[in-house]
Amino acid sequence: MLKKSFFICFILASQVAIAQNIDSVNFKSAKWAKKRVAPKTKLLTHHFSNKELFAANQHIAYLEVRNKGRYPQFSIGYEEKELKTTPTFGTERNAFAAINGTFFDIKNGGSVDFIKSEGKIINENRLEKNNRRARHQQAAVVINDGKLTLKKWDGTSTWEQNLPDKDVMNSGPLLIFNNNIEVLDTTAFTKLRHPRSAIGIKPNGKIILLTVDGRQENSAGMSLHELTKTMKWLGCISAINLDGGGSTALWVNGTTENGVVNYPSDNKKWDHDGARKVANVILLKGKQ
Repeated sequence: MLKKSFFICFILASQVAIAQNIDSVNFKSAKWAKKRVAPKTKLLTHHFSNKELFAANQHIAYLEVRNKGRYPQFSIGYEEKELKTTPTFGTERNAFAAINGTFFDIKNGGSVDFIKSEGKIINENRLEKNNRRARHQQAAVVINDGKLTLKKWDGTSTWEQNLPDKDVMNSGPLLIFNNNIEVLDTTAFTKLRHPRSAIGIKPNGKIILLTVDGRQENSAGMSLHELTKTMKWLGCISAINLDGGGSTALWVNGTTENGVVNYPSDNKKWDHDGARKVANVILLKGKQ
């Protein structure tokens, strides 16, 4: 009986390993559409059809940004109460690109996670019961002089207040940090497939702003484990999950009729018009 159980486990493990290898090969051999959209910034997109990635269709769009020199510059766009679409944020703030930010109060507006902009605290964390932090309050996107990096919660209650960085946006969970894959929880949010947004950092300092579409026949979305593999295959040594679902949107000025390059799911249509109104975004700005 033990030998039979061992054999079954061995076969299952082998099948998983083979599937993962196929996914890796399909991903790395994909012919991405590439377009330079601004100095030091290019847009890459690919539609994995015929269930080529994680046994599903997937549409991925991402910006790769060389984060050196004075420009381009990252910044945080936010509203304390009003909700706006990612394209609206980008247009109003004279950016050339934007990705949706962290988690927010969809009814009343405002971030539910800590945000500091230009040294001013805009939002505090809304903690869970028993004053516990949500997983999306255990890491942060931080920006100084237009340069972006990621930081990990140190376990203290005043961690983000004590950060010296001018711009701080809590989010998460972390997927990869300093080349180590983070341990994820076993909640449905982690295991089920949804549209996802993420930021990654490569060893050469380049920044990845990525969206994966979901809840569509053309794109299933990813679990956080699948998203982690994707960011790893792109060469990221650190990566963080942002708010996703219907909020997932990547806007690049001048690329489509409304600038949205992914297929937001909030209108349940396979088009570029379904961007949900959100409370905050990460912006990319060039010389004004």
